[in-house]
Amino acid sequence: MDKGLSTQEAKSLIESSSSFIDIIKFGFGTALITKNLKEKVDLYKRHGIKVYLGGTLFEAFIVRNMFDEYCDFIQEIELDTVEISDGSIKMDHDKKCEYISILAKKKITVFSEVGYKSSSKIIAPSKWIQLMKKELAAGSWKVIAEARESGNVGLYRSGGEVRSDLIEEILKKIPKEKILWEAPQKKQQVFFIKLLGANVNLGNIGTNDVIPLECLRLGLRGDTFFNFLK
Repeated sequence: MDKGLSTQEAKSLIESSSSFIDIIKFGFGTALITKNLKEKVDLYKRHGIKVYLGGTLFEAFIVRNMFDEYCDFIQEIELDTVEISDGSIKMDHDKKCEYISILAKKKITVFSEVGYKSSSKIIAPSKWIQLMKKELAAGSWKVIAEARESGNVGLYRSGGEVRSDLIEEILKKIPKEKILWEAPQKKQQVFFIKLLGANVNLGNIGTNDVIPLECLRLGLRGDTFFNFLK
């Protein structure tokens, strides 16, 4: 998650960690005020990394009835990956799926996010599953399970504890490879690695946490050390 790195910081991230990064997200609405946006997009893409904008920015366009302008912006900065979300605004789900379908038909890789950014809004497991299924059917490449960059909503309780019952129910109906779990906190990363293996899809990872996370995946930290021993 790039939350406004300088060009030099982005280059340092690539130098140290590009081998361990598949996707970089420009967090929330930072893309609109990042002066070096195009330079960073080019840098990341040259190293084989997918780049997309945070779903909050998509919602900021949609709430102003500016979907066409959003598409123009994506095209202007030469992105082929997007995130479609409705975590901050109220959106008819059929309309959300329509946006997913429109972009997918343009050969754009679509992430769609399920879950709210407010801890006061709770979605039942059956509803998570229903929404995920529908969005995948509409053309999403993967669905993102919401947690925010703080890791205290959606999949998690206010203290960051994992809602393991929710995750267990989701995995009964949705293939694990079709889900990207937002897991900014180490204890959350450890949970998913132990549950789903070293290659589990994890998102909202801080730039300083890329290598520490890779060590967790490889059993090179105490938290997962014994996962890789017979």
